[in-house]
Order: sequence, then C-alpha cells, then structure tokens
Amino acid sequence: MESGMSKIDEVMEIKALRRVISAYLNYTAAAEEDIKRWERSFTKLSSSHKALLRHLPKKHEELRRCVRVNSFFIINMLQAFDPPFDMGDGGGGLDTQDLTPERDSNIPSANCNKRQAIESNMQGKVPKSEILEPVKSSSTGTIRSCDEWSATLAQARAEEQGEALGRKIEDNMPKDSTRESVGNGEAMGADMKHFSLKLDAYNGLDLDHPSYQLHVPSADVDKVRCIIRNIVRDWGEEGMTERAQCYAPILQELQLCFPHRSQESPPSCLVPGAGLGRLACEISRLGFITQGNEFSYYMLMCSSFILNQTQAPLEWTLYPWIHSNCNSLTNEDQLRAVQFPDLHPGSAGITEGFSMCAGDFVEVYSHPSQAEAWDAVVSCFFIDTAHNIVEYLEVIAKALKPGGVWINLGPLLYHFADAHSYSQEEEMSIELSLEDVKMVASHYGLILKKESMIETTYTANCKSMMQNRYFASFWTMVKEQGPGLQDNLPLEPLSNHRNCEH
Repeated sequence: MESGMSKIDEVMEIKALRRVISAYLNYTAAAEEDIKRWERSFTKLSSSHKALLRHLPKKHEELRRCVRVNSFFIINMLQAFDPPFDMGDGGGGLDTQDLTPERDSNIPSANCNKRQAIESNMQGKVPKSEILEPVKSSSTGTIRSCDEWSATLAQARAEEQGEALGRKIEDNMPKDSTRESVGNGEAMGADMKHFSLKLDAYNGLDLDHPSYQLHVPSADVDKVRCIIRNIVRDWGEEGMTERAQCYAPILQELQLCFPHRSQESPPSCLVPGAGLGRLACEISRLGFITQGNEFSYYMLMCSSFILNQTQAPLEWTLYPWIHSNCNSLTNEDQLRAVQFPDLHPGSAGITEGFSMCAGDFVEVYSHPSQAEAWDAVVSCFFIDTAHNIVEYLEVIAKALKPGGVWINLGPLLYHFADAHSYSQEEEMSIELSLEDVKMVASHYGLILKKESMIETTYTANCKSMMQNRYFASFWTMVKEQGPGLQDNLPLEPLSNHRNCEH
C-alpha cells in the first residue's frame, strides 16, 4: 500500500506496529506470570490458612483457562490483520539491531486507552511514530475504508498456508475439549471449523518471526488488557449500560439536529477518537456518511477485526475481568465470560461510505481539503486527549460546514497533565476549565446551543466494588453561518437532564 510518507517515517511506523503486535503476543506470558505470582503468595500461607482457602489452586487453573480463551481471540485477530505497510516477513528493511528488546522498549507507543491508564497510574507516552501522515494526493487524508482494512488473500495461497496456520492455531487455541468451559455447550471443534472458514483471510504475517517476539514493557501489555475492556464497552452485551449513558444521547441529538436525512445525499459525520468503532457504526446506521478517526494501532487492529472479520452476533468469548483479584464480590463474577459482538457489523445496515481514518486528528483534519467538509462532528471522551485542546477546537471548527453541528460528551481528564511523572521529556499539556473550553470554542465560531451533565462510567466492571464515575459535559454547538443565514437551534441553559428538547 502506498503510504505517502518518507522512508524513515515508514520505518518508524513499522517499528511501532511491530511493538504493538509484540504487546499482543506478550499477553499470555504476562498473564501467566501474574497467576504464578498469586500462586507463590498462596504457598507462603500456613497450613491452616491454606486449608481455609483450598479452592484457590482450582481458581488459578480456571484463570489459566480463561487466559487461553483470551489468547485464542488475540491470535485470530492478529492472523486476520492486514498491515498498512509491507512488513517483509518481519524484516521490513530494518537493521535487526534496531529491534532488540532493549532498544524497542525505549520507543514510546500510543496508549490505547489513556483514560484507564490514568486511573491505574500506568500511562504511556504518545509518539510521533504512531502517526500516519496525510496522503498528499488524497482529499481526505490517510483513509482506509472497512474493506481496505480487511485482510484478503487468493484461495490458492490460503490452501498453501492452511496446514501451517492450522498448526499455529492449534498451538494457541484453548486446550479445553469442549466449549462448555468457555460459556456454552457447543463442541470446541466448532471453533476450529469456524476458523478454517477464515483461512482465506490469512495474510502471511509470520508471528513467530523474531521481530514480533520483543519483550515489551508491562505498560504495553496493560494496553492489551485495556482493549479487552473496551471490547466489552463497545461490543459486549454487558456494555449496554455505558452505551446507553454515552452513545444514546448523542444518537438522539443527531437525529434531532438532522431530522430529514436524504438517502440520495446523506449528511456527513466525523467521529474523532473512534476507538473500536461502535459509535461510528451506530451513526452510520442512522443514515450518515460516517468516518471514524483513530490514532492507536491497538484500537485499529481490533476494530478492523470486529468490523470486517466477525461472522455472527456473539461469535467470540472473552474473560475481561480476570487480570485483577481486587474488588470482586465473588470468584464467579471475576471469572464470568463476555460474548461479542452483540451487533454484527456486516448485518447492521451501515450506510455506504462508512470508513476509518488512521492517524493523528490534528495532522489529518487540519489539511486544507478538510476545511468545511463535515455536516457534523461527534466526539465522546475525546477532547481531553489533546496536548493542546485549543488546537483540537480550532480543527473541529474549521472542519465543520457553516451551520454544522458539534456534539460532544466527556470529562476533562487531561491525559498529559501528569506526564512529568512518567516521561523523561517535558510534555506539553494545556488544561482548561470547562468554562475556558466553551470560551475558546466561541472564539472559533462554535455557538453553544444546548448543555447538560451526564453521570457515567468508562469501561467499568459493573460487578466490581470500585466504580470510577464521571460527570461528563454533554453539549451541542453550531458553527456560525454566513451573513444573512440563521440556524434553527435555540440556546438552552445548563441542566442536569440527559436530553434537551428543541
């Protein structure tokens, strides 16, 4: 694929992508080390205390089974991934000295979910190397549609690779003989049969190559765990509560702002910070030409798999809550399974023109071709990811058409506010109050029309004894129109209800 970037930037992109793949592949070993640590603590107990907790060894084995199931999904996802660059059997034209674990561990990588990292005090640093620069010849930046992100391969090559891939999957699949252990009574053979149907999607990425066997920092594996929790939020039935709190008000407001959507000329909507793509998908289902924008390879790889490779609702099983023993009401709560996707994207009625754009929001959408290109911008838990939130607001304003609508929901948990505590370099971080954010937005011609506060969580374990809650600001702003033009949205004051009537 033509990347439209310099060779050195492409090399850095490949290094960053290999590190992300390595983090996914490190998941199993990191989880096993956690379980071994818990087992070592158990062995230090006195005999009488061990007798009280004699169920724990069985629980540790059950945790291992859950890890195998999670790893099975990860391997499937990686095998289906179609890299945006020629990885060259892992070589990619790079000196192997550049890929030693020690040197690679010093390359900062984008945190797939800095919000969770802040809450756990394990945040990483966002690098230039994770950015896909705008294609100079493109009018829409570095855009890969759903189809372009999906992996494709001729049937002949699938047959050629099938035997080797079958061995790899057998090595990585759960060792349980039945599906009962992963939440239902179907035979495990159904998983193997199902995966055999996906062999034509195998793209030849050699996951055994040394360049994907890097020992990454533990913070990188934490990002993989964050992705697993994000799957619950966006695509699991258990995430319905958070989606109702965050996505439903946005979708309702979009329908109020655009009541007469034309199938012949649908309105366009940009979703920066799209994550795993559920909100963008739901907006597309409403009849908008929707483009999700995401920076993180962790997110992009997983969203690509869910959007393109899933075959049916509730097809996959994960155990998202096994990575911590803290704040569990019962062992069963900790070990419970989550199935996904609750909505099959391929059968969801997505509007033609849906796409995902991989890259830095400011770099892609500050391109002149993006000026006044969008009828709506929707952001959810996004604007506080900026180094410079003023720049975010300026880009949003410039990207909207006159009379265009910006709907935003989220807190102001600025992701780089504490960067000095983990970064060797001083990170820029502009941290404004909500009052100042609205003032800056007004300066760029974004007129506040509606505002309320919504109480919600973010990738929360609904059965945990600890819940981090946000009182998120929810607003609708309209970009000023030209002289003589008027919008039809009256100004409404701040309120505590979720939905404002026009």
